[in-house]
Amino acid sequence: MNPALGILLFFVTIILMEGFAYVAHRWVMHGPGWFLHKSHHSPRTGNWELNDLYAVIFAVPSFVLLLGGVHLGWWQGYAWIGAGIAAYGAIYFGFHDVIVHKRLDTRYIPKSNYMKRIIQAHRLHHVVETKQGTVSFGFLWAPAPETLKAQLKARGNAGIREPVGRF
Repeated sequence: MNPALGILLFFVTIILMEGFAYVAHRWVMHGPGWFLHKSHHSPRTGNWELNDLYAVIFAVPSFVLLLGGVHLGWWQGYAWIGAGIAAYGAIYFGFHDVIVHKRLDTRYIPKSNYMKRIIQAHRLHHVVETKQGTVSFGFLWAPAPETLKAQLKARGNAGIREPVGRF
C-alpha cells in the first residue's frame, strides 16, 4: 500500500472517531450502557471506575484491525485504520483522563481558547449526574459554553449535581 494513502487513512480515522465517540457517548453510554458510564458521573473513590471498561471495549476493534492488517494478510489499510483508532484513544486519554479529570498528576494549565472551551464543555457535561439532561457529548469538539449553559437552563437544570462545599 502507498504510505501516503495509509497516512491519509490514519488521519481520516482519527477525525471520524470523534463522530463515533459522540454517537457512542450520547446514545450508548447515556443510553443502555449507562450501567457502566454512571460511575463516571459519580465521585471516584479510587483509581478505577466501572466506566473504564469502555476503554477495553473500544480497544478491541483497533487491536483486531491492527492484527489483521499486519499479521493475518488482510488489506493493509486495516492496520492504518486500527492505528488511527488507537491514536484517537491515546488523544482521548490525554485530554479526558489526564487534563480534564486529572487522573495523572500534571501541572498543565490551558492557555488556548480551544483547550479552555473543550475543558469547560466537558465540565458542563459533568454537572449533570443523571442519564438524561446532559449536554456536550464530543471529546475534541464542543459547542460554546454559553450555548451549553443555555441548554442546561432550558432543561430546567434537571439532574444538576448539588454544589459541594460552602459558598
